[in-house]
Amino acid sequence: MIEEGSRIILIDERGRKYLVRAERRHLHTDLGVVDLGEAIGQEPGVRLKSHVGKEFVLLLPRITDYLQKMKRMPQIMLPKDAAQIVAYTGVGPGDAVVDAGVGSGALAIFLGNLVRPNGRVVSYEVREDFARVAEENIRMAGLNDIVAVKLKDIYDSIDERDVDLVTLDLPQPERVLPHAELALKPGGHLAVFAPCIEHIQRLYAELPKYRFANYRTIECLVREFEVKPGATRPKTQMIAHTGYLTFARKI
Repeated sequence: MIEEGSRIILIDERGRKYLVRAERRHLHTDLGVVDLGEAIGQEPGVRLKSHVGKEFVLLLPRITDYLQKMKRMPQIMLPKDAAQIVAYTGVGPGDAVVDAGVGSGALAIFLGNLVRPNGRVVSYEVREDFARVAEENIRMAGLNDIVAVKLKDIYDSIDERDVDLVTLDLPQPERVLPHAELALKPGGHLAVFAPCIEHIQRLYAELPKYRFANYRTIECLVREFEVKPGATRPKTQMIAHTGYLTFARKI
């Protein structure tokens, strides 16, 4: 049952989502005005109607909804790339993760959802404005007891020890290698996201100096399909290059 003040998702007939709270106020849309108070006491799946009779499906939000609707400052890591980190490192419940830089908090939220209830994500960030936005998004997703934003330059050091995963989305990831080596437990994973191949070349030049093995670099491309009777084909647009993901394991 939907409680007053809880976050909800409304989906209109076009598939557009609205992330709001169930409270006694009105939501104004181009498909009419919805009384959000009508959501209180309802079960997910019911349909609310706007004042012009348009239907909105009422659902409880999942992490994917928060990631889609969160406030953004820098470009976020897309789910297609974040999912590769899970596939190649096995990060899961109870794990300790160090993440840098936090940006708008998308990857921290994605990982925080996976490591709960007993895991922990600490995200390093040097810009106060990014850190504030990330903390706001983390609270919205209900993960502020799992994910913490640390206003510190990870190029200087990593405070945490015996962590399972270090993720880096930084201009000079090679500078973090000595700190990541100290922070990771034996068998822990390093995951580096870099938009340009030059970042990867610098990283590979430094990796052999530290206790890392099993290097591999991948690129993830996603193409959707249009499925229609007699006309099923790939869409003309796809999510192509966003960045390169490099994985290594501490030995």
